[in-house]
Amino acid sequence: MNSRERVLTALAHAEPDRVPIDLWFTSEIEALLSPQFGGLTGVELRLALGHDLVMTSSPTIGASYELAGTSEEYVCEWGVRWRWVTNVQGGRYTEAVAHPLAQASDLDGYQLPDPLRPSMQAIYREAGEYVQRFGKTHVVFGSLYQTIFESAWLLRGLENLLTDMLVNKDFAHALFDRLTDYARVAGREMVAQGVDVLWLGDDFGTQRGMLISPQLWREFFKERYARLIAAFKAQNPALKIAYHCDGYLEPIIPDLIEIGLDILNPIQPRAMDPAHVKRRFGDRLAFWGTVDVQHTFPFGSAQEVEDEVRQRLRNVAPGGGLILCSAHRVQAGTPLSNIYAYYRAAQRYGVYPIQA
Repeated sequence: MNSRERVLTALAHAEPDRVPIDLWFTSEIEALLSPQFGGLTGVELRLALGHDLVMTSSPTIGASYELAGTSEEYVCEWGVRWRWVTNVQGGRYTEAVAHPLAQASDLDGYQLPDPLRPSMQAIYREAGEYVQRFGKTHVVFGSLYQTIFESAWLLRGLENLLTDMLVNKDFAHALFDRLTDYARVAGREMVAQGVDVLWLGDDFGTQRGMLISPQLWREFFKERYARLIAAFKAQNPALKIAYHCDGYLEPIIPDLIEIGLDILNPIQPRAMDPAHVKRRFGDRLAFWGTVDVQHTFPFGSAQEVEDEVRQRLRNVAPGGGLILCSAHRVQAGTPLSNIYAYYRAAQRYGVYPIQA
């Protein structure tokens, strides 16, 4: 069974030969791994590590993160000002420090970028090239993350946007409509390139609860995601839809299933118990993630990484429906021994029938 067959079998809620494997890591971790694999980077490095899927770049506002070759501060095509920051582990990332709609009373003076603008064409071409190069052996995931909500708060500012959703609803609806239209065009272009899975994403969860109430989520987002998913699946009925949301979102998982979601990512284990989520929703959803990046990867021992992988395999993998992955990017400062322990354990104990 090749990687493509393995992933598609798991997504069909059946047991392949072994659990499919993926891992997200930062550029600092990639720079440490690359010399161990002959200088490979990007998708080639991930395939050498044994990943069973390949993932494209995103044509959303997320493409503005970590722009290479820019100054310490820069303004992206959306008008957001970003600043590079170095964390205590030595990792570099960007924060949004100014928002183009922060003082706006309406949207008349602001024009979203064209989703088909020249600077995005390389991302669409990349998706098509991945399908051509890897599509016979691997499932290709097309990215459309920061689909509506995160793009909106990057444009407006989070506090402003949350206030809008309570007392300035017309403004919020108008902004969300524009971003939904953008996502529809960009997503349809990704689907046209032949990707197997399109993953949407907006973070609504905190460690202990949702950032907004389930009622507000349904008021502002459920119907918009439903329209997007329906449009993408109408274009390709075989397409699978994945959704990324960090933190706790259990109250809206039934809504996501109702509107056509196939795969939930990342099942952050310090916010939701993966075993519980599997028991409750595993007959209707596949899961992509589940391995802790807040403690186990950066601060645990190699044995603790192995133990957590085995626990996830025991509790989430039976019956299929799991792509094992970190619950977000493995961060700078994480010991390489822990990363290698993850791959060893996944390969050794992920064989069906699971006996971890």
